[in-house]
Amino acid sequence: MFADATLRERVVWNDSLACCQEKYKSGGKKPSNSQLQKQFITQAKNTEDREWLKEVSNIPLQQSLNDLNQGYQNFFKSTKGQRKGKPVKPPKFKSRKSKQTARFTKGGFKVGQHKVYLAKIGKLKIVWSRELHTAPSSVTVIKDSANRYFLSFVVEIQPEILPQTDNSLGIDLGIKTFATFSNGEKVDAPKPLKKRIKKYRKLSRSLSNKTRDSKRYEKARLKIAKFHGKLKDTRTDFLHKLSTKIIRENQTVVLEDLNVSGMVKNRKLSRAISDLGWRKFRTLLEGKAEKYGRDFRIISRWEPTSQVCSNCGFKGGKLDLQVREWECLNCGAKHDRDENAAINILVAGGQSETLNGRGGKRKTTVKVAAACEASTRRGATAQ
Repeated sequence: MFADATLRERVVWNDSLACCQEKYKSGGKKPSNSQLQKQFITQAKNTEDREWLKEVSNIPLQQSLNDLNQGYQNFFKSTKGQRKGKPVKPPKFKSRKSKQTARFTKGGFKVGQHKVYLAKIGKLKIVWSRELHTAPSSVTVIKDSANRYFLSFVVEIQPEILPQTDNSLGIDLGIKTFATFSNGEKVDAPKPLKKRIKKYRKLSRSLSNKTRDSKRYEKARLKIAKFHGKLKDTRTDFLHKLSTKIIRENQTVVLEDLNVSGMVKNRKLSRAISDLGWRKFRTLLEGKAEKYGRDFRIISRWEPTSQVCSNCGFKGGKLDLQVREWECLNCGAKHDRDENAAINILVAGGQSETLNGRGGKRKTTVKVAAACEASTRRGATAQ
């Protein structure tokens, strides 16, 4: 019955989306949410092709069209410049091979100690990952591409403000070492895909040799989906534990604004960067800092954190990626590249912990960008 709910939710979504797209192509306007619900839920149940919609509760079907309506509203606001952030694309059709969801609101579910009741599905035995502190307002049934089922509850919680601390931390993210802290500590990433790349290639070859949409093809696809699910779980577990540790131990956390979407376009580094989860790590830090009352700051990606000596402020120029240690030509201090960058990130975030950050004289040299770099670097000179 789990699969029935997610299947019918996807069908209602795709039918409604197809109708909206046809209206736009013919020069008409998008039907309202109430019109879509009447046509593709109420009236569709009386047709021979969609009679099986009666087998599931109306609640997840209605919520599906509410999400479709919200998706179009976000798209319209984005095109008019009324929405912050990256441009939002219009809603897309849902595939049966991707993640499926069905959301139940109040009246459609009931939570017990060991079971959860869902309307027209029945009582389900569950394994709790954590305790619900308050009564949930909704529950979402999630079926991932590996055919695993999860229940996600929405609950209201009271913000937990952690005790104040004097610790501040600058973080420099890297590929070989996931994170280098301004206090000298380094953290290695699990890199789940790199450790299992041979197995992934074997599974991919097996899938490519199967006839598409055959039973053997579906079996091979499911193996790859389970493989990716395990990679995601390993990576997410690492990022959650590390971000929680950082937020609990530090009052201020400073991170560099990396252009991850641009960096993954480099075919030599894309797989390694994607395996690390930099963007997910930033999102977790930002959310947990807000939740626990910490100060999270982002500095500009154009700050020359790897080029400036954290001891005297002298700018030595651009360094090749292979250079991991260097010596300042001005004061003679020897630096670990990543640790020096982390200290400079902390200073750039307003946390003065170096001679330069405490008001020491900073010497800089102006270096004109090469012609091949002029389109990717700022034209402003250092002061």
